[in-house]
Formats: sequence, structure tokens, C-alpha cells
Amino acid sequence: MSQESHSLQNLLSQASHALTCAGIDDARREARLLASWSLGVDLSGLLTCTAMNDDELRRFEKAVTRRVEREPLAMIVEQAGFWTLDLLVSPATLVPRGDTETLIESLLRLRPERQAPRHILDLGTGTGCLLLAALSEYPQTFGIGIDRSNEAAALARRNAERNGLSARAAFVTGDWAQALAGTFDIILSNPPYIETDDIAGLMPEVSQYEPKRALDGGADGLTAYRALMAAFPKLLATDGIAIVELGQGQAASVSKLAVEAGLQIRDVRRDLGGIERALAVTHD
Repeated sequence: MSQESHSLQNLLSQASHALTCAGIDDARREARLLASWSLGVDLSGLLTCTAMNDDELRRFEKAVTRRVEREPLAMIVEQAGFWTLDLLVSPATLVPRGDTETLIESLLRLRPERQAPRHILDLGTGTGCLLLAALSEYPQTFGIGIDRSNEAAALARRNAERNGLSARAAFVTGDWAQALAGTFDIILSNPPYIETDDIAGLMPEVSQYEPKRALDGGADGLTAYRALMAAFPKLLATDGIAIVELGQGQAASVSKLAVEAGLQIRDVRRDLGGIERALAVTHD
């Protein structure tokens, strides 16, 4: 292959066209992200790159092919940003989303004292994104993350190490909080909340690549919330707070489950898209 065909500008143009044809939004930016990953530089480093060698080219072409097949960008590059963290991702977990940061925003508003020692529980921890983001904001706090997947719990441990938080975080495999004793000052959870019949109609990045167990909320999308709300009264410390992520249009239904469990609604926070995304509850 000629040096001209290795030209970074030519490769970016070809990749952008392929991604656009595959229905990828902001194809040019994604092509640049895949190129920077293939070259081992950040986006600013692309400014000084003019071509790819053969190994970089093969890496780039394989990555573009995977993205054309609608594999999530984060799974291809095996990392994603969340809050202030750099997290590893894998097919064992959901890709961390910006909408989920709404739970951390709600927590900081409701518990503004950062130096108070607390204990945090993260149910369905996945990559560990919620627990680790909370620990990064509360330096005197220790947390436990639970996931039904051994692979997810192992990945969360690696993310704690990657972000310098492993001394204050433990990750275990379990079914929600059934094996836990004691109470927690803060409980966070992003449970599965998609209605079973709706999963197949989600965008391919989600329906084809993300783990079904982390998506499937049962026939009405509320199965996990029923288990969580039933568990919260026993798990929450006297002045504790639990914050769960909501799917679109679920605020009223999940709030009703909370009240029926003897909990009090403290906050319903919207994400940047205006969707009610984070529900905070306490003891009544």
C-alpha cells in the first residue's frame, strides 16, 4: 500500500464516510477518536500525525469495521469517561453514560458535607462508576459494590485500582443485597429498567452488545425496583439516603413503590435532556 493511501487525512475521510453510511452520529469525531486510539495519541496528538504505519493501519481498519457493525465505541477502545474518572469497560458491563452522572449530582446536593465519614453501597455496580465517582468526592468514605457478574466485579476492582481508590472500595459478587448485614449512609443503584419486550428495539449498540441482565427490567421494567425498595428500609442507616437511576417515564411508578415500602421521596432530579433520571429516598 502506498504512503498516500496511509495518509491520515485520507483514512479519516474514508472512515467518516463508512461510519456515516452505517448511521453513526458525529461520524467525523468518532473516526478521529478511533484514529487517535489506533495511533496511541490523544486527539490533540492527531494534529502532528500525517500517516499511519502498517500496524496502526490494521488496528484502525479493524476498529472502524467493528464500529460500522455498531459495536459501541467505548467497547472498541475499552475505556470510557465518567464524572472525573477514566474507566475500563468490557462486554460484561453497561457502558457508563453521562445521564447516570445525574445520581452523583443529586447526591452532592443532598449530602454537601464532603469530609464526613460514610459508608456507601452500590447495587449492580457494573464498571463501578457510581461508587468510584462518589468515593472521589467523599475522601473519608468507604464503599462496597455488588454485582451478579463475577466479570463485572473484577472489572470494577481494576477500575478502583486505575483511579487510585482501591483502598476504599471492595467489590463482591452477589444478588442485590441478600448477603449483606449492617446499614449504609448512602446507597446508589442503576438497576435494569428496560421492559423485556422493548430490548430488541433499542439501538444496536445496546441491544446487540450490552449485557441483557443489566438491561432487562422485566415485563413492566420495574422488577429490580420492587426488590430495591423492599430492601432499602433495612439497608439504610437512620439518616441514610438511597438514589436510584430511572428510565424515561418511570418516576411516578418507582416513587409509588418507594412510598409503599415506607420510604419518603427526597429528590427527583432531571438529566441534561430533561428526563427525570435520579430518584432519592430516605426513611419516612
